[in-house]
Amino acid sequence: MRYRWLWVAMLLTIPLGRASVISSDIGSWGDQGDGSYRNPVLNADFPDSDVVEHDGTFYMISSKNHMSPGMVILESKDLVNWLLVGHVYDKLSWEPTYGPDQMAGYRFGVWAGDLAYHDGRWYCYMIDTRSGLYMTSAPDIQGPWDEPICMLKKQQWTDPAVFWDDKEKQAYLVCNFGRTGENKGNEIRLFRMSWDGRKLLDGGTVIHRGMGAEAAKIYRIDGRWYIFLAQWFRPDPRRPSPEASSGDRKQLVLRSKGDDIYGSYEQKVVMERGNGVIRSACQGALLQVLDGSWWFIHQLVQNYPNPFEGRPQCLEPVTWKDGWPIIGRDVDGDGIGEPVCSANKPITGHPIRAPQTDDEFDSNRLGPQWEWNHNPRNDRWSLTERPGWLRLRASVPVGKGDFWGCRE
Repeated sequence: MRYRWLWVAMLLTIPLGRASVISSDIGSWGDQGDGSYRNPVLNADFPDSDVVEHDGTFYMISSKNHMSPGMVILESKDLVNWLLVGHVYDKLSWEPTYGPDQMAGYRFGVWAGDLAYHDGRWYCYMIDTRSGLYMTSAPDIQGPWDEPICMLKKQQWTDPAVFWDDKEKQAYLVCNFGRTGENKGNEIRLFRMSWDGRKLLDGGTVIHRGMGAEAAKIYRIDGRWYIFLAQWFRPDPRRPSPEASSGDRKQLVLRSKGDDIYGSYEQKVVMERGNGVIRSACQGALLQVLDGSWWFIHQLVQNYPNPFEGRPQCLEPVTWKDGWPIIGRDVDGDGIGEPVCSANKPITGHPIRAPQTDDEFDSNRLGPQWEWNHNPRNDRWSLTERPGWLRLRASVPVGKGDFWGCRE
Protein backbone atom coordinates (compact mmCIF):
# COMPACT_ATOMS: atom_id res chain seq x y z
CA MET A 1 0.00 0.00 0.00
CA ARG A 2 1.19 3.45 -0.81
CA TYR A 3 0.91 6.32 1.64
CA ARG A 4 0.96 9.94 0.63
CA TRP A 5 1.82 12.41 3.33
CA LEU A 6 -0.22 15.59 3.29
CA TRP A 7 0.71 18.81 4.98
CA VAL A 8 -0.65 22.28 5.52
CA ALA A 9 0.10 24.48 2.49
CA MET A 10 2.91 26.29 4.26
CA LEU A 11 3.65 26.40 7.98
CA LEU A 12 2.84 29.70 9.64
CA THR A 13 4.86 30.79 12.63
CA ILE A 14 4.24 33.55 15.12
CA PRO A 15 6.85 35.15 17.43
CA LEU A 16 6.48 34.50 21.13
CA GLY A 17 5.35 37.42 23.24
CA ARG A 18 2.37 38.90 25.06
CA ALA A 19 -0.92 39.38 23.28
CA SER A 20 -2.12 41.75 25.94
CA VAL A 21 -0.88 42.96 29.29
CA ILE A 22 -2.63 41.67 32.36
CA SER A 23 -1.70 41.97 36.02
CA SER A 24 0.15 38.64 36.06
CA ASP A 25 2.57 39.95 33.44
CA ILE A 26 3.77 42.80 35.63
CA GLY A 27 6.79 41.73 37.63
CA SER A 28 8.06 39.19 35.11
CA TRP A 29 9.93 41.08 32.39
CA GLY A 30 9.69 44.27 30.37
CA ASP A 31 7.72 47.23 31.69
CA GLN A 32 7.05 46.87 35.42
CA GLY A 33 4.36 49.54 35.55
CA ASP A 34 6.25 51.67 38.07
CA GLY A 35 8.67 53.53 35.78
CA SER A 36 11.15 50.66 35.67
CA TYR A 37 11.78 47.67 33.42
CA ARG A 38 13.32 44.22 33.68
CA ASN A 39 15.47 42.58 31.01
CA PRO A 40 14.82 41.17 28.52
CA VAL A 41 12.44 43.86 27.29
CA LEU A 42 11.54 41.55 24.37
CA ASN A 43 11.56 38.07 25.86
CA ALA A 44 11.23 36.28 22.52
CA ASP A 45 13.29 35.38 19.46
CA PHE A 46 14.10 38.72 17.79
CA PRO A 47 17.64 38.12 16.48
CA ASP A 48 20.16 40.59 15.08
CA SER A 49 18.31 43.80 15.78
CA ASP A 50 19.02 47.36 14.70
CA VAL A 51 17.17 50.36 16.13
CA VAL A 52 16.71 53.88 14.73
CA GLU A 53 14.87 56.87 16.19
CA HIS A 54 12.81 59.12 13.90
CA ASP A 55 10.39 61.88 14.96
CA GLY A 56 10.12 60.56 18.50
CA THR A 57 9.46 56.94 17.54
CA PHE A 58 11.96 54.10 17.71
CA TYR A 59 11.96 51.48 14.97
CA MET A 60 13.58 48.07 15.23
CA ILE A 61 14.32 45.49 12.53
CA SER A 62 15.02 41.82 13.22
CA SER A 63 16.13 39.13 10.77
CA LYS A 64 14.33 35.78 10.41
CA ASN A 65 16.36 33.93 7.75
CA HIS A 66 14.07 31.91 5.42
CA MET A 67 10.80 33.18 6.92
CA SER A 68 8.52 35.16 4.62
CA PRO A 69 7.74 38.05 4.73
CA GLY A 70 11.27 38.94 5.83
CA MET A 71 12.93 41.41 8.20
CA VAL A 72 10.24 42.19 10.77
CA ILE A 73 9.71 45.84 11.83
CA LEU A 74 8.69 46.88 15.35
CA GLU A 75 8.03 50.32 16.84
CA SER A 76 8.26 51.80 20.33
CA LYS A 77 7.93 55.15 22.06
CA ASP A 78 10.17 54.29 25.01
CA LEU A 79 12.56 51.45 23.95
CA VAL A 80 10.77 49.10 26.36
CA ASN A 81 7.27 48.51 24.94
CA TRP A 82 7.21 47.28 21.34
CA LEU A 83 4.58 46.46 18.71
CA LEU A 84 4.96 44.66 15.39
CA VAL A 85 4.15 47.00 12.49
CA GLY A 86 5.32 45.26 9.31
CA HIS A 87 8.16 43.74 7.29
CA VAL A 88 10.76 45.11 4.89
CA TYR A 89 10.48 42.25 2.38
CA ASP A 90 7.03 41.07 1.28
CA LYS A 91 8.75 37.94 -0.02
CA LEU A 92 12.27 36.62 -0.53
CA SER A 93 12.48 37.37 -4.24
CA TRP A 94 16.21 37.31 -5.04
CA GLU A 95 16.78 33.53 -5.09
CA PRO A 96 14.49 30.76 -6.42
CA THR A 97 15.42 28.52 -3.49
CA TYR A 98 13.00 30.44 -1.27
CA GLY A 99 10.02 29.52 -3.44
CA PRO A 100 7.38 26.96 -2.41
CA ASP A 101 8.56 24.61 -5.15
CA GLN A 102 12.05 24.34 -3.61
CA MET A 103 12.01 25.44 0.05
CA ALA A 104 15.80 25.12 0.17
CA GLY A 105 16.69 28.31 2.03
CA TYR A 106 17.02 27.10 5.60
CA ARG A 107 19.73 29.02 7.53
CA PHE A 108 20.07 31.50 4.66
CA GLY A 109 17.82 34.32 3.44
CA VAL A 110 17.51 37.49 5.53
CA TRP A 111 20.46 37.86 7.90
CA ALA A 112 21.39 40.72 10.21
CA GLY A 113 20.55 44.09 8.69
CA ASP A 114 20.93 47.83 9.15
CA LEU A 115 18.11 50.37 9.19
CA ALA A 116 18.74 54.02 8.32
CA TYR A 117 16.79 57.20 7.56
CA HIS A 118 18.40 59.66 5.14
CA ASP A 119 17.09 62.57 3.05
CA GLY A 120 13.44 61.65 3.53
CA ARG A 121 13.78 57.93 2.78
CA TRP A 122 14.21 54.74 4.77
CA TYR A 123 16.99 52.36 3.83
CA CYS A 124 17.52 48.74 4.81
CA TYR A 125 20.70 46.78 4.10
CA MET A 126 21.20 43.06 4.69
CA ILE A 127 23.37 40.18 3.48
CA ASP A 128 22.18 36.78 2.33
CA THR A 129 25.30 34.75 3.11
CA ARG A 130 25.13 32.64 -0.05
CA SER A 131 23.96 35.40 -2.36
CA GLY A 132 25.31 38.86 -1.54
CA LEU A 133 24.64 42.34 -0.17
CA TYR A 134 21.15 43.74 -0.78
CA MET A 135 19.55 47.12 -0.17
CA THR A 136 16.02 48.42 -0.45
CA SER A 137 14.43 51.77 0.37
CA ALA A 138 11.00 53.27 0.97
CA PRO A 139 9.45 56.70 1.58
CA ASP A 140 7.60 55.30 4.63
CA ILE A 141 8.74 52.75 7.21
CA GLN A 142 5.67 50.62 6.44
CA GLY A 143 6.38 50.68 2.72
CA PRO A 144 6.01 50.07 -0.04
CA TRP A 145 9.67 49.03 -0.14
CA ASP A 146 11.50 48.94 -3.48
CA GLU A 147 12.59 45.67 -5.06
CA PRO A 148 15.94 44.69 -3.44
CA ILE A 149 19.11 45.69 -5.30
CA CYS A 150 22.21 43.46 -5.14
CA MET A 151 25.16 45.77 -4.39
CA LEU A 152 27.83 43.06 -4.34
CA LYS A 153 27.81 39.32 -4.98
CA LYS A 154 29.89 37.55 -2.36
CA GLN A 155 29.42 34.62 -0.02
CA GLN A 156 30.15 34.25 3.68
CA TRP A 157 30.13 37.88 4.75
CA THR A 158 27.67 39.45 7.16
CA ASP A 159 26.25 42.40 9.04
CA PRO A 160 26.33 45.58 6.93
CA ALA A 161 25.89 49.03 8.50
CA VAL A 162 25.87 52.44 6.81
CA PHE A 163 26.63 56.04 7.70
CA TRP A 164 26.06 59.27 5.76
CA ASP A 165 28.71 61.85 6.65
CA ASP A 166 26.98 65.18 5.98
CA LYS A 167 30.16 67.08 6.76
CA GLU A 168 32.19 65.46 3.97
CA LYS A 169 29.20 64.49 1.77
CA GLN A 170 30.40 60.91 1.71
CA ALA A 171 28.50 57.72 2.56
CA TYR A 172 30.10 54.60 4.03
CA LEU A 173 29.27 50.95 4.59
CA VAL A 174 31.03 48.72 7.11
CA CYS A 175 30.69 44.93 7.38
CA ASN A 176 32.31 41.65 8.35
CA PHE A 177 33.97 40.55 5.11
CA GLY A 178 34.89 37.05 6.28
CA ARG A 179 38.08 35.38 7.42
CA THR A 180 41.49 36.53 6.22
CA GLY A 181 43.88 34.24 4.36
CA GLU A 182 46.24 34.31 7.35
CA ASN A 183 43.40 32.98 9.55
CA LYS A 184 43.72 35.95 11.87
CA GLY A 185 39.98 36.26 12.31
CA ASN A 186 37.25 38.15 10.51
CA GLU A 187 37.98 41.32 8.57
CA ILE A 188 35.92 44.41 9.32
CA ARG A 189 36.00 46.38 6.07
CA LEU A 190 34.97 49.97 5.45
CA PHE A 191 33.61 50.78 1.98
CA ARG A 192 32.91 54.12 0.36
CA MET A 193 29.30 54.19 -0.82
CA SER A 194 27.43 56.40 -3.28
CA TRP A 195 25.35 59.19 -1.76
CA ASP A 196 22.13 57.56 -2.96
CA GLY A 197 23.08 54.45 -0.96
CA ARG A 198 22.90 52.09 -3.93
CA LYS A 199 26.50 51.40 -4.95
CA LEU A 200 29.83 50.53 -3.34
CA LEU A 201 32.59 52.72 -4.73
CA ASP A 202 35.68 50.69 -3.78
CA GLY A 203 36.83 47.29 -2.57
CA GLY A 204 36.84 48.29 1.08
CA THR A 205 39.62 49.01 3.56
CA VAL A 206 40.35 46.65 6.46
CA ILE A 207 40.11 48.60 9.70
CA HIS A 208 40.03 45.67 12.17
CA ARG A 209 40.61 41.92 12.43
CA GLY A 210 39.31 39.76 15.25
CA MET A 211 38.00 36.32 16.15
CA GLY A 212 34.40 36.23 14.92
CA ALA A 213 34.35 40.03 14.65
CA GLU A 214 31.04 41.23 13.19
CA ALA A 215 27.92 43.34 13.78
CA ALA A 216 29.79 46.64 13.36
CA LYS A 217 27.92 49.96 13.64
CA ILE A 218 29.34 53.43 12.85
CA TYR A 219 28.77 56.50 15.05
CA ARG A 220 30.29 59.98 15.08
CA ILE A 221 30.33 61.48 18.57
CA ASP A 222 32.09 64.68 19.69
CA GLY A 223 34.35 64.80 16.66
CA ARG A 224 35.48 61.18 16.86
CA TRP A 225 34.48 58.04 15.00
CA TYR A 226 33.25 55.09 17.02
CA ILE A 227 32.75 51.62 15.57
CA PHE A 228 30.87 49.23 17.86
CA LEU A 229 31.24 45.52 17.10
CA ALA A 230 30.93 42.07 18.67
CA GLN A 231 33.95 39.78 18.95
CA TRP A 232 34.70 36.42 20.53
CA PHE A 233 37.28 36.21 23.31
CA ARG A 234 38.47 32.65 23.96
CA PRO A 235 39.20 31.30 26.47
CA ASP A 236 37.25 33.58 28.77
CA PRO A 237 38.73 33.67 32.30
CA ARG A 238 35.35 34.94 33.53
CA ARG A 239 33.48 31.79 32.44
CA PRO A 240 30.60 31.74 34.95
CA SER A 241 29.76 28.01 34.93
CA PRO A 242 30.65 24.74 33.15
CA GLU A 243 27.40 24.99 31.18
CA ALA A 244 28.42 28.31 29.64
CA SER A 245 30.60 28.63 26.56
CA SER A 246 34.34 28.79 27.17
CA GLY A 247 34.33 32.02 25.20
CA ASP A 248 32.43 35.28 25.56
CA ARG A 249 31.16 37.43 22.71
CA LYS A 250 32.07 40.80 24.14
CA GLN A 251 31.12 44.24 22.88
CA LEU A 252 34.23 45.96 21.52
CA VAL A 253 34.52 49.63 20.54
CA LEU A 254 37.04 51.11 18.11
CA ARG A 255 37.63 54.84 18.68
CA SER A 256 39.46 57.02 16.19
CA LYS A 257 42.37 59.09 17.45
CA GLY A 258 41.34 61.95 15.19
CA ASP A 259 38.57 62.91 12.75
CA ASP A 260 39.58 60.43 10.03
CA ILE A 261 37.14 57.55 9.63
CA TYR A 262 39.99 55.35 8.37
CA GLY A 263 41.83 55.71 11.67
CA SER A 264 44.08 55.01 13.30
CA TYR A 265 41.87 53.42 15.97
CA GLU A 266 42.33 52.40 19.56
CA GLN A 267 40.05 49.77 21.06
CA LYS A 268 38.40 48.81 24.34
CA VAL A 269 35.99 46.13 25.57
CA VAL A 270 32.94 47.99 26.89
CA MET A 271 30.53 45.15 27.79
CA GLU A 272 30.89 41.48 28.73
CA ARG A 273 28.73 38.83 30.36
CA GLY A 274 28.42 38.93 34.12
CA ASN A 275 26.11 40.16 36.88
CA GLY A 276 24.33 36.80 36.79
CA VAL A 277 24.01 36.67 32.98
CA ILE A 278 25.80 33.64 31.48
CA ARG A 279 24.81 34.33 27.86
CA SER A 280 26.90 36.68 25.74
CA ALA A 281 25.43 40.13 25.17
CA CYS A 282 26.13 41.51 21.70
CA GLN A 283 24.82 42.73 18.33
CA GLY A 284 23.07 45.95 19.18
CA ALA A 285 22.50 49.64 18.57
CA LEU A 286 23.53 52.80 20.46
CA LEU A 287 20.86 55.48 20.98
CA GLN A 288 20.53 58.85 22.69
CA VAL A 289 17.09 59.97 23.92
CA LEU A 290 15.73 63.47 24.41
CA ASP A 291 16.97 63.92 27.99
CA GLY A 292 20.52 63.33 26.75
CA SER A 293 20.93 59.86 28.25
CA TRP A 294 22.48 57.05 26.21
CA TRP A 295 21.17 53.51 25.79
CA PHE A 296 22.21 50.28 24.10
CA ILE A 297 19.71 47.65 22.94
CA HIS A 298 21.11 44.23 22.07
CA GLN A 299 20.48 40.51 21.81
CA LEU A 300 21.63 37.64 23.99
CA VAL A 301 23.26 34.84 22.01
CA GLN A 302 22.83 31.13 22.70
CA ASN A 303 26.31 30.17 23.91
CA TYR A 304 25.32 27.21 26.06
CA PRO A 305 23.71 24.00 24.76
CA ASN A 306 20.25 23.63 26.36
CA PRO A 307 17.57 24.73 26.57
CA PHE A 308 17.33 26.75 23.38
CA GLU A 309 15.96 30.19 24.28
CA GLY A 310 16.27 32.19 21.06
CA ARG A 311 17.73 35.67 21.00
CA PRO A 312 15.78 38.05 23.26
CA GLN A 313 16.41 41.79 23.32
CA CYS A 314 17.84 43.61 26.34
CA LEU A 315 18.16 47.32 27.07
CA GLU A 316 21.21 48.74 28.85
CA PRO A 317 21.96 52.21 30.22
CA VAL A 318 25.22 53.68 28.87
CA THR A 319 27.57 55.98 30.74
CA TRP A 320 30.72 57.64 29.40
CA LYS A 321 34.12 57.78 31.04
CA ASP A 322 37.19 59.36 29.45
CA GLY A 323 35.51 59.26 26.04
CA TRP A 324 34.63 55.56 26.28
CA PRO A 325 31.15 54.11 26.77
CA ILE A 326 30.38 51.68 29.58
CA ILE A 327 27.39 49.55 28.56
CA GLY A 328 25.29 48.32 31.48
CA ARG A 329 26.89 48.62 34.91
CA ASP A 330 30.50 48.09 35.90
CA VAL A 331 29.60 45.71 38.72
CA ASP A 332 33.12 44.43 39.48
CA GLY A 333 34.95 47.72 39.00
CA ASP A 334 37.16 46.64 36.09
CA GLY A 335 36.02 49.45 33.77
CA ILE A 336 33.84 47.11 31.67
CA GLY A 337 30.06 47.03 31.85
CA GLU A 338 27.89 44.00 32.49
CA PRO A 339 24.19 43.59 31.63
CA VAL A 340 21.65 44.98 34.08
CA CYS A 341 18.69 43.00 35.37
CA SER A 342 16.53 46.09 35.77
CA ALA A 343 16.67 49.88 35.50
CA ASN A 344 14.47 52.94 35.23
CA LYS A 345 12.87 53.37 31.82
CA PRO A 346 14.50 55.83 29.39
CA ILE A 347 11.15 57.52 28.72
CA THR A 348 8.02 57.40 30.88
CA GLY A 349 4.35 58.11 30.25
CA HIS A 350 3.62 55.53 27.56
CA PRO A 351 1.32 52.52 27.98
CA ILE A 352 2.46 48.95 28.47
CA ARG A 353 2.16 46.95 25.28
CA ALA A 354 3.79 43.97 23.59
CA PRO A 355 4.10 42.27 20.19
CA GLN A 356 0.86 40.80 18.93
CA THR A 357 0.39 37.05 19.41
CA ASP A 358 -3.20 36.44 18.33
CA ASP A 359 -5.43 37.42 15.41
CA GLU A 360 -9.15 37.74 14.69
CA PHE A 361 -8.45 37.49 10.93
CA ASP A 362 -10.84 40.41 10.33
CA SER A 363 -8.61 41.94 7.63
CA ASN A 364 -7.86 40.87 4.08
CA ARG A 365 -4.15 40.85 4.98
CA LEU A 366 -2.30 38.74 7.51
CA GLY A 367 -1.09 40.69 10.50
CA PRO A 368 2.65 41.37 10.96
CA GLN A 369 2.79 38.70 13.69
CA TRP A 370 2.56 35.97 11.03
CA GLU A 371 5.37 34.62 8.88
CA TRP A 372 5.45 31.71 6.42
CA ASN A 373 8.09 29.00 6.29
CA HIS A 374 9.60 30.14 2.94
CA ASN A 375 7.51 32.04 0.36
CA PRO A 376 3.92 30.74 0.41
CA ARG A 377 1.77 29.27 -2.30
CA ASN A 378 -0.82 32.01 -2.35
CA ASP A 379 -3.39 29.78 -4.02
CA ARG A 380 -3.42 27.52 -0.94
CA TRP A 381 -4.63 30.03 1.64
CA SER A 382 -7.28 32.71 1.94
CA LEU A 383 -8.69 35.30 4.33
CA THR A 384 -11.67 36.14 2.11
CA GLU A 385 -13.28 32.81 1.30
CA ARG A 386 -14.68 32.75 4.82
CA PRO A 387 -14.41 36.24 6.32
CA GLY A 388 -13.04 36.22 9.86
CA TRP A 389 -11.17 32.94 9.29
CA LEU A 390 -7.84 31.84 7.85
CA ARG A 391 -8.42 29.01 5.40
CA LEU A 392 -5.51 26.69 4.54
CA ARG A 393 -5.46 23.96 1.91
CA ALA A 394 -3.23 20.90 2.22
CA SER A 395 -0.54 20.26 -0.37
CA VAL A 396 1.86 17.51 -1.29
CA PRO A 397 5.26 18.20 0.31
CA VAL A 398 8.20 19.33 -1.75
CA GLY A 399 9.86 16.26 -3.28
CA LYS A 400 6.66 14.20 -2.87
CA GLY A 401 7.70 12.89 0.50
CA ASP A 402 11.50 12.98 0.31
CA PHE A 403 11.52 16.42 1.93
CA TRP A 404 10.19 14.94 5.18
CA GLY A 405 12.17 11.72 4.94
CA CYS A 406 9.03 9.71 4.17
CA ARG A 407 9.21 6.45 2.29
CA GLU A 408 6.67 4.46 0.35
